[in-house]
Amino acid sequence: MELAQQLEDNIQIGAQADDNSQQLLTFILAGEEYGVDILRVQEIKGWDSVTPIPNTPKHILGVINLRGTIVPIIDLRLRFNLETIPYGPTTVVIMLKVESEDRSRTMGIVVDGVSDVYNLAQDAMKPPPDFGSVISVDFVKGLATVGEQMVIVLEIDHMLNSGELAMVEKAQTR
Repeated sequence: MELAQQLEDNIQIGAQADDNSQQLLTFILAGEEYGVDILRVQEIKGWDSVTPIPNTPKHILGVINLRGTIVPIIDLRLRFNLETIPYGPTTVVIMLKVESEDRSRTMGIVVDGVSDVYNLAQDAMKPPPDFGSVISVDFVKGLATVGEQMVIVLEIDHMLNSGELAMVEKAQTR
């Protein structure tokens, strides 16, 4: 089955899932597999150009117009301080619904490619390791083992609600 169709089917199923399981959309970034709650995924688009916003951090590539909504686009390789690579045919933008204290908004993350959709029992996710104050794991919701693979489950609300995004919104209104 094509991944886009599987994603759509799983979003429908996920809306009816019980409290004991969660579905993750996983993607690849620098050879590692990361996951986000599938119910937060609004769509997946192939890479296309963005409109840059001046004076924003490097990982905020700019914005796109998605059916009348201005959507900030974040390159996760840059956000995670990973080596940059040229965008290729598998590079995609995952549009996510991000919740903050006062509202929800759509944001896009650029990743190397989409991997799979997994059903995950709630008790299958373990908390992130404690590295003390040396390394921050604020963006990691937990770690899950799926088969032989370790999946890093991201806390997108915290990761994408940083103060830097206020700069993007402020620049958009000028």
